[in-house]
Amino acid sequence: MASYAALAVQTREFLVIVMWAGQFVGELLNWIIKRIIKQERPIYSVGTGYGFPSSHSQYMAYFTSFLFCHLYFRHRFSSTGYAVIDTLWRITVYCGLLAWTGLVAYSRYYLGYHNAYQIFWGLGIGATFGALLYLLSTAIPTWYPNSILGRFKIALITHPIFTWMQVRDGWAVWADGGRDEEWKRWRRKWEKTQERRLKTNKVY
Repeated sequence: MASYAALAVQTREFLVIVMWAGQFVGELLNWIIKRIIKQERPIYSVGTGYGFPSSHSQYMAYFTSFLFCHLYFRHRFSSTGYAVIDTLWRITVYCGLLAWTGLVAYSRYYLGYHNAYQIFWGLGIGATFGALLYLLSTAIPTWYPNSILGRFKIALITHPIFTWMQVRDGWAVWADGGRDEEWKRWRRKWEKTQERRLKTNKVY
């Protein structure tokens, strides 16, 4: 959550803000489901409260599914110039996300906080919610900009409050969200600064 906050403040990216908000909604959804189902944790669990579904599993599955969809459908990684290396890097990132989620989910079982049933349901709910939120907030508005969701997103980003907050949708302009362009702009400024310093040192 701290990383979400830092990214939201630093980048003002619509995608990051939506993903962060979705994480909060997922936590609320988990809280509601637990109090509706009221399923106990495993007999020897060291945890407290209801066990269905696993909060950690749901949390990580949401994070991974939303980010996985974004990386696959919208984000374009910087190319090394070698197609094989680029493909391997993408696969590594995807596998890393899945492994991270898998390890968190397994830790819930290994430490006795949840049984397999509660963990799998947590993973399923989180993954479904993450993919659905991405579809509604990003994919459909991008693929069908004249749809209701597309027009709603444009209305949000162009709203005076969002404009004042400098919220942007970098991936609507750049394939990598603007990272490469920002780095080039920084590099040009940095090189000019170095040139001025060298000139100043020569004068003295």
